[in-house]
Amino acid sequence: MYLHQYLKIDLTSGTTNTTVTEDTGRYIGGSGLGAYTLFTSAGPGHSDLDPLSENNLLIFNTGPFTGTGIPSTGRHALVAKSPLTGIFAESDVGGRWGTMLKKTGYDGLIIKGRAEKPVTITISGSDVSISPASHLWGKDTRQTTDILQKKLGKKFQVACIGQAGEQCVPIAAVMHDGSDSRAAGRCGLGSVMGSKRLKAIAVYGSSKPECFDPEGLNQKKKKMTARVKKAAAQLGCYGTSGGITALEQSGDLPVKNFSQGRWPQSEKLSGEVMADTILTGRFACGACPVGCGRKIAVTSGKYSGMSGAGPEYETMGAFGSYCLVDDLQAVCMANDLCNRFGLDTISTGAAVAFAMEAFERGIISSADCGGLALAWGNGDAMVEMVRQIGEQRGLGKLLGRGVRSAAQMLGKGSAAFALHVKGLELPAHDPRAFVSTGLSYATSNRGACHLAGLSHAVEGGITIPEAGISRPMNRFTSAGKGPMVAKMQDIMGLFDAFKICKFLLYANITLTDLLCCLNLITGWDLTMEEMFETGERIFNIKRVYNINCGITAKDDRLPDRITSLSLDQGGTRGNLPDMKRMRKDYYAFRGWDENGIPEIRTLERLGIPVQHWSF
Repeated sequence: MYLHQYLKIDLTSGTTNTTVTEDTGRYIGGSGLGAYTLFTSAGPGHSDLDPLSENNLLIFNTGPFTGTGIPSTGRHALVAKSPLTGIFAESDVGGRWGTMLKKTGYDGLIIKGRAEKPVTITISGSDVSISPASHLWGKDTRQTTDILQKKLGKKFQVACIGQAGEQCVPIAAVMHDGSDSRAAGRCGLGSVMGSKRLKAIAVYGSSKPECFDPEGLNQKKKKMTARVKKAAAQLGCYGTSGGITALEQSGDLPVKNFSQGRWPQSEKLSGEVMADTILTGRFACGACPVGCGRKIAVTSGKYSGMSGAGPEYETMGAFGSYCLVDDLQAVCMANDLCNRFGLDTISTGAAVAFAMEAFERGIISSADCGGLALAWGNGDAMVEMVRQIGEQRGLGKLLGRGVRSAAQMLGKGSAAFALHVKGLELPAHDPRAFVSTGLSYATSNRGACHLAGLSHAVEGGITIPEAGISRPMNRFTSAGKGPMVAKMQDIMGLFDAFKICKFLLYANITLTDLLCCLNLITGWDLTMEEMFETGERIFNIKRVYNINCGITAKDDRLPDRITSLSLDQGGTRGNLPDMKRMRKDYYAFRGWDENGIPEIRTLERLGIPVQHWSF
């Protein structure tokens, strides 16, 4: 459902106004419509834009599925130019904030400018206020949420930054849902919020937007919800880390900063162990029948008294296998610190692993680490380093810049083990285990991102007949991976535009289901072919934004460790992704030239606005 209204807020002048939501049919919503808004607002000059300047837009966007009750649609997107990567940034997040924003009467927010002093934005229905927030500056995200909800009422949903965002740490996140800690983590958008001196956005609404065919949609929702409940029961029981042991055996779980093939200790970090020891309950995002979120409480040991949201799979990988830490409670503590400071757990864990390798190689010493023995497997040192990053002191001030920048400043050959794509640290999936993941990482518009394409799902057994992907593909072969990755990226772009959880790919929800829902909501008569073209358009407009920032084929690459270090054990033993072949096939399928630039005929066919091309 669309409300056809953006709320525009200028923090420099303290003014607000509304504007009509345009091009919903061509970019749908979420990060698709957000990318169009960012691109057309910035124009060709955005290559010189400082992401931390007042001129960088910070966009919060829902999608047409948000607030409809379609299963797993309690999601929204944040879009801006990234201070971590210097290119297009999007961060997807679940929880309940996006649904509540929709109930206020707005599809999204466009925030620009910079307040003179810290502020909060409060949206209560059509009433919008900008209030002083100096008393909140320096508070962590849970404290901030508690204070605002005590003042405004528990019915308000809060998006906020912690101390990391306040200090414009490039790996800072925007946190939602208080102790449930739903994070818009990737790309450092918490630092964009901090640069605007915007501490929090509290929203409450009670309106219920209408859709074109409510009865038809209700019938469709019932059928989809029943399928999701049946297919995702185990995910609800054990969370996303329930599969960590199987992923370690396949070689997909990165170990020791992507340098080691096996780590059986991963079983100590599994969702099953969490359920047997510290799990106290679970939580779900808006309209989700699964409830994969973990509620934990630690009642003994050095971290006794810690409670809140438990770590998900990516966090287990980042603080666990990346760093060889098999202490579940230490991983939970690192996760809790990130949630409170407002830090991306993937980038933070990768930064700590980078520092551990630098320590092992003698590039940094215990004195550089504030007296810590930052050795592999030292969970206490890892937790303390996360604290240093959040508080921006000692080595943490360097690591908070992300591994690319940290390596540039540290030197001494450290760039060889600073693993990133386009400045964004690698998530917890090894491209040597599912080679299409390597191509998806390399060509993703925000940098290394497994969710930009989710192509390893196809190599793992998922089929999508509507896209011509009618059988699983061998995970180690390169043939056919270029077109498959391009298709999956376009499809995932649609998920991000609709605002629906990508886990539904594993829950028997089809593209036909999603197209049916879109047409029932909007009254459109969109065809499957038109929907696919929309996904392609969304991906390409993000690419054009990046090309205007200087991105070319030279940036569509993996770290050398991934393409040259063949692991001698584990599920991916001896395998390396053939990036040259896959990328060539990918460019050809996309209609891009050998430099990775979309051909003019491709952009004209997709209707990318000509006046904003600068190449």
